[in-house]
Amino acid sequence: MKDQKSRKLSWKEYLVVASLLFGLFFGAGNLIFPLHLGQLAGSNWEIAAVGFLITGVLLPLLSVLAVAITRANGVYDIGKPLGATFAVVFMVLIHATIGPLFGTPRTATVSFTVGVAPFVPKNMQTIALLVFSALFFLAAFAFSYHENDILSNVGKVLNPLFLTLLFLVFVVAFANPLGNPQTAPITAAYKHSALVNGFLEGYNTMDALAGLAFGVTVVTAVRSMGQKRAKSVSKVVAKSGVLAVSAIGLIYLLLILMGAMSLGHFKVSDNGGVAFSQIVNQYAGVFGQALLAVLLTITCLTTAVGLVAAFAQDFHKHFPKISYHAWLALSCGASFLTANFGLDQIIAWSTPMLMFLYPLSMVLILLSVFSPLFNKDGVVYFFVILFTVVPALGDMVVAFPSVVSQSAFGLTVAHLRSSLPLASMGLSWLVPALVGAVIGLVVHYMRNKKSTPTFEEVEE
Repeated sequence: MKDQKSRKLSWKEYLVVASLLFGLFFGAGNLIFPLHLGQLAGSNWEIAAVGFLITGVLLPLLSVLAVAITRANGVYDIGKPLGATFAVVFMVLIHATIGPLFGTPRTATVSFTVGVAPFVPKNMQTIALLVFSALFFLAAFAFSYHENDILSNVGKVLNPLFLTLLFLVFVVAFANPLGNPQTAPITAAYKHSALVNGFLEGYNTMDALAGLAFGVTVVTAVRSMGQKRAKSVSKVVAKSGVLAVSAIGLIYLLLILMGAMSLGHFKVSDNGGVAFSQIVNQYAGVFGQALLAVLLTITCLTTAVGLVAAFAQDFHKHFPKISYHAWLALSCGASFLTANFGLDQIIAWSTPMLMFLYPLSMVLILLSVFSPLFNKDGVVYFFVILFTVVPALGDMVVAFPSVVSQSAFGLTVAHLRSSLPLASMGLSWLVPALVGAVIGLVVHYMRNKKSTPTFEEVEE
């Protein structure tokens, strides 16, 4: 039994695991979306920030806690109470969305578009993206080739370098503010619905999905530190998760505030990447743009390493005939191909999938966190997911580009969906999910009551 005992970790080691989690979560989207939110919300930045922090910080924390509480190794285990088939389908959808189809390619395209493209002539940008993305995913492959090295590569090397560079940006920006955030203009959408719009903007970080997918990577890393017992692994993951997302939340607040301040000098940008580029150029010119390129490439690379490793680890576990390295090569190769469709196409087609998967992930995360209260009964999961999946599909169809959303099918779905509460806010799934939870819990307690022997039965 000696080899089953887990040694006690030092605070330094907890910080290393927290640094790993931070690096896996924090990609380019985590830089550009809160910055853009600050510009959109203007002087309403505080209310919008609350909504953003719910989906951008609280949910990722809950996803880490869900992994810890249920002692799960990955996405599959989170969906398992609904059966093996659902768990596999859910795992594939999550990994495809945050992996080769959208999330992983975005790490390369954002770092190129915002950081590198300004240095490249327009007629050379297609070939430049091809070369950059090839080198980018070769580096991601190399950093994640040895599973036990991921903790060291991300937690001890790439992430501290990124934080140092980002700290320099904040020092300059807040020492010489571009404007007063309390008097910044507010866009129409954020005048009356800042909280909800901030909440929905947090979907774009993909962190709640990533938290479920990174579970296997983090658990593997923690076990490599001598934590053998499931309870010890869960404790380390939970403590480190709180540290990591607290740091992320602080950075989000500073970025949102920086975005609102930038309106004193710039108009609302097309996206946060353009805003970041404008701000950095305003303060430091070409040198600032070069610093931004390095900053974005490092933070994107840390996230890419986590995404391709989690993809390979989970798929190798469930489809073991194909090796970890083969799955890793497949993930990197497919991400490289998708990246070359360009950032605009990736964002346009990823939004509908997020509108579908985020509600499912949110309810599964909450069910996992509170599962001890109903003994992880699959019937509760069943009713909640059943009542969530239909409106979530409607939200997905409405969010598709016009080729789908404006078709006869898309318009019919939009009409049916409009009758649901909160549909106009993009939250048509919320009330049905609560109804499903009530029904599931009632069925659970009724079944338990029937199966519990009475006093007379015990006496007999």
